[in-house]
Amino acid sequence: MEKTELQVTWRGWLSLFVFIFLFSGLIPTLSKYPGLEWLAALDFSSMIGKFGTELVGGGKAEGARRGFMEAFVLFPTIMLALGFIEIFEYYGALGAAQKIFQPLFRPLMGIPGVAGLAFVASLNSSDVGSVMTRQLREEGELTEKERTVFVPYQYAGSATITNTLGAGSALIPISLLAPGVIIGIQILAKIIGANVVRLILNLAEKKQKAQEQGGSQ
Repeated sequence: MEKTELQVTWRGWLSLFVFIFLFSGLIPTLSKYPGLEWLAALDFSSMIGKFGTELVGGGKAEGARRGFMEAFVLFPTIMLALGFIEIFEYYGALGAAQKIFQPLFRPLMGIPGVAGLAFVASLNSSDVGSVMTRQLREEGELTEKERTVFVPYQYAGSATITNTLGAGSALIPISLLAPGVIIGIQILAKIIGANVVRLILNLAEKKQKAQEQGGSQ
């Protein structure tokens, strides 16, 4: 049976571009330049607001209460992310992501290109990346093995751009490397970690197949 080529319309490419712009974590950096301050309103972190952060960060909740509030403040993030996902999927961003990322992700981590949106989102927010990965798994776009390989990539140095340029901003002026190089090294280390998990899974599969063949003889 001949495999049909995936067709992506201009709406798909445009929605993918908008998604990358909103979730890549570049907006806070761009909004610091004169005349571009208005871009801060489009940043995902600005959109979700500061709901509950004063209770969590202000020391007003401790122990189990603090744990509950930490989980509770994720609601705006998750709900907004799910809404965005539905919109971008409707306009074909997943298909565009598959076209772009498939040649990269298959050899690098053994995962399909449709994970590209979750890949981009995880650069800015680990919460959004995890929500998208879960949805891809539930829709059958990712196998259990592919998800298992992809998850370690996301959570090792999660929200790479946001944390490097935000939490690590005090160290950037005295760093010997440019911020782009630092982020690149982190992403490379994350890919290596994902491939370590991939190797372990492949070895486990081979061992299981060998045991099954030995048992059937």
